[in-house]
Amino acid sequence: MKRKMIKKIMGFGTAMLVAGMLAGCSTAKTASKGNAAGKTIKIGVNMELSGAAAGYGNSQKQGIQMAVDQINKNGGINVDGKKKKVSLIIRDNKTSTSTSASVAAQLVNKDKVNAIVGPATTNAGTAQIPNITKAAVPSVSPSATDPNYTLQKSGKVQPYVFRACYQNNFQGSTAAKFAYTNLKAKRVAVLADNSSDYGTGLAKAFKKAYKGKIAASQYFQEGDKDFNAILTSFKNKKIDAIYAPGYYSEIGLIVKQARQAGINVPIIGSDGMADPKLAQIAGNENATNVYYTTPFSTRVANQNGTAKKFMKAFKEQYNEEAPTFSALAYDSVYMIKKAIENEKSADSAKIAEGLTKIKNFDGVTGKITIDSKHNANKPIVVETLSNGKVSAATEIK
Repeated sequence: MKRKMIKKIMGFGTAMLVAGMLAGCSTAKTASKGNAAGKTIKIGVNMELSGAAAGYGNSQKQGIQMAVDQINKNGGINVDGKKKKVSLIIRDNKTSTSTSASVAAQLVNKDKVNAIVGPATTNAGTAQIPNITKAAVPSVSPSATDPNYTLQKSGKVQPYVFRACYQNNFQGSTAAKFAYTNLKAKRVAVLADNSSDYGTGLAKAFKKAYKGKIAASQYFQEGDKDFNAILTSFKNKKIDAIYAPGYYSEIGLIVKQARQAGINVPIIGSDGMADPKLAQIAGNENATNVYYTTPFSTRVANQNGTAKKFMKAFKEQYNEEAPTFSALAYDSVYMIKKAIENEKSADSAKIAEGLTKIKNFDGVTGKITIDSKHNANKPIVVETLSNGKVSAATEIK
């Protein structure tokens, strides 16, 4: 009798112990979702600081650093009545998808960051998604513009992926309308980078929206240097303009070689051209009658009080005019700040929730609203280059 009773008690106790352990595991799992904030708010930077896209990455690093310096100078970020300063952890992904993935793993697992700014490019950004999703740490890319960047293959939104820029389909369609309506170009040749979704996506959007005739369509690869054969074929097509979406490294050479070949029609491109290195590669004289879509222009920004303060501070800190990618990165940091303050928490999972709720955020690059697919709805600008300098800007609502 006693022996049976003891067994029953032991069995009950063991069951309760196991249940308690399972409940403990469940509670621990729930409580540990994401990275909790410590004494400081840790923001990781997964950025292209070397390699093919280093020009963008280093510009963004400047904007990120300036934003964090300002926040810390003002005491930090208000987290439920207490101000916490920001710690930056900056790592170079070397414009490599494999390195970007490993950098993200290090930031979320070893460094225990609460949020990430970057990468700059869509491919590097996409490579980090599995690691940040598993760790429940949000990332805001200043410039990953591929339409599918924030989406899973099923079409559902990536829960921890956000951007401060607009999408390629918006850029491409805006360029098409500008070419046809503003430049009166009825016959356009398209020359796009097919080594990434960036170039192919922009070309596709342009072709879909353009009302004139696509007289020719060619592609190039990242790292190509000689475009003379393609440009010669364009010259014989009696074109009114060239649409060349891609990064400054190749587009600068395309502009240079087109002008040397006597092709003086407008060359239209994308935000990948919004870097002073474009004119350095093309040559100032050649970088004339050149246009590109961009989320930020110092000429239009003069009308924006937030942008005025940013441009003045940037000039004082770096002794140069603020580039587009610095402005986008600066906004990315302040979007994270806004999310933290709205949620009254700097835990990574809560920051992600806060980012989804951003509406009419007063950014340097305009009023920003994050939509249901984690895209930034904002204005777009077309800048004009003359002799290597921005000579005009047209804001398109």
